[in-house]
Amino acid sequence: MTRHGLHRITRFRSGPRRKAIAIGVVGGSVVAGIVATMMPLLASDDLSIRAAADTTATAVSQDGDNAAKSTLATCATRCDGNPRGGREAVIEFAVTTVPATAVNVRATLRVHAWQQFAATVTAHASPLSARESRPPLTSAGAALDKVTSVSKGFNEWDVSTLVTGNGTWTVSLAQSGLESRIYWASVENRNPDLRPSLLISYDLGSRPSPVTPTRPAPPPSPSASPTTSPKPSPTIAPTRTASPSASGTLPSGKCGSVSDKLVPSCGAWWGMYSPAGAAGGWDHGKAVTDVETQVGRKFDIVHRYHDFSNAGSNGAFPDVYESQQMREGRLMFFAWESRDFSAGTTLKWSDVYGGKQDDTIDAVAGRIRAAGVPVFIGFDHEPEDEPAKGSDADFVRAWRYVHERFASAGATNAVWVWTMMGWSGHYSRYAGLYPGDRYVDWVAYDPYNFHVCNGSTVWKSPKTTIGDFYSWLDENGIGADKPRMLAEFGTNFNSADLGAKQRWFQEFPAALKAHPKIKAAIYFNSAGMTSRTSTCDMTMNHDASAVAGFTQAGQDLYLRQPTGGSR
Repeated sequence: MTRHGLHRITRFRSGPRRKAIAIGVVGGSVVAGIVATMMPLLASDDLSIRAAADTTATAVSQDGDNAAKSTLATCATRCDGNPRGGREAVIEFAVTTVPATAVNVRATLRVHAWQQFAATVTAHASPLSARESRPPLTSAGAALDKVTSVSKGFNEWDVSTLVTGNGTWTVSLAQSGLESRIYWASVENRNPDLRPSLLISYDLGSRPSPVTPTRPAPPPSPSASPTTSPKPSPTIAPTRTASPSASGTLPSGKCGSVSDKLVPSCGAWWGMYSPAGAAGGWDHGKAVTDVETQVGRKFDIVHRYHDFSNAGSNGAFPDVYESQQMREGRLMFFAWESRDFSAGTTLKWSDVYGGKQDDTIDAVAGRIRAAGVPVFIGFDHEPEDEPAKGSDADFVRAWRYVHERFASAGATNAVWVWTMMGWSGHYSRYAGLYPGDRYVDWVAYDPYNFHVCNGSTVWKSPKTTIGDFYSWLDENGIGADKPRMLAEFGTNFNSADLGAKQRWFQEFPAALKAHPKIKAAIYFNSAGMTSRTSTCDMTMNHDASAVAGFTQAGQDLYLRQPTGGSR
């Protein structure tokens, strides 16, 4: 955030063909599917993707140790004499290669057992995380299919009602009829041929026609921090569904689809930057959940700022709080600054593209890749306000360099957000600061209604606040086909009209609807570069009326995606 415009702390054949893909387990949380009547086309080669995450859910606290094991276990509720010894195998799959023209998608889960058993094992959609060590059992999701006896070798379940296309899907296996454990090969098994897999087949045809958008408004369920609050009630369906678009262009189709670049098909994501501090023990999870409790919903996006130290919560990201937030279904947005927050030092962009920061870039890319889910990331937001780092051309060269190293490291789940201040005083520079469509997935800016916080007396409506740079982008064609984001936004209050801030928030959803390329809005809940005074406070929760207005905005259907945190 600066006083000018933002807060900153910084891809014919007659007759259908079938196509099969063997896909290994990959951990993560969510994206998915398409349904339509289509003209069949030719399919491509098979693809096998190795496994990455599964776990055994149980109320039993420990079986020897809780480290990663080469087996999964299932057992009935009463197990080996323990009336509460039940176990379920929980497996997550990431599907990324089903084309947009796929129809009649069928999915078969295959899991290996070493012995034959007289037991029924049912596959369910699972609300559990396969990345947790021994998560507690919870109510099973919708039953998908069952086997009434377990065979030696691979057993198969039809999970097509869950797996409808691209996305990350979680399945659990629940056992009945046998009160002793059955062991299954896990993703850690030394023989990769035995690991769980998903066999997908489909017909190919033309792209689906758009569907009239509909979106239910489910009740809010604020989530908990990793350390202090109970976990949020799990949902049975995946937390986000996604259409398999390979671009960041604006999608069309029914509400609830999300592209692989995290663009919702309708409406917009609702996000929050809420800083942690020493008084709260630097608990970055609680800093968000406290606000969620205030406003009665989870945020879709959590925004955090990180540096190039590659250490601690500042630089070694995702950290424990962000990992928990991702497990709970939130999207992360990492604003990555070429500086060291603790040391107070600033890097030059030539240091970045000159190779001096390669170890840090590669380490962060590795952790982002390992997260296994799409995440937003931006390199040096608001570069127009960083003269000490180099020229505009230096910024573009550094951005492209970081982007290429991520690609080389396989961190293709990084969704790149180019964030500018959006201030009219820098309009002449933005074309020179744009890295190019190949390197950018979203275009973002940081609009504020500062009112007197920056010495002005002008009160700007939400429509005016977000509209100026939006119109400039339209007129100048920068990132013309890219979705847009308010990476930061905020408003002051009006000491002469104490209801003005509440009304500003109440009017905000209508302003977004009038600017439909904006697909995400993230509130910057900090004073930033301003100072809290009797006439200046940019936070959304400085008084009850502001909280009430912000809460009402967050309940608008446009901002309550049928996917993601807002359920």
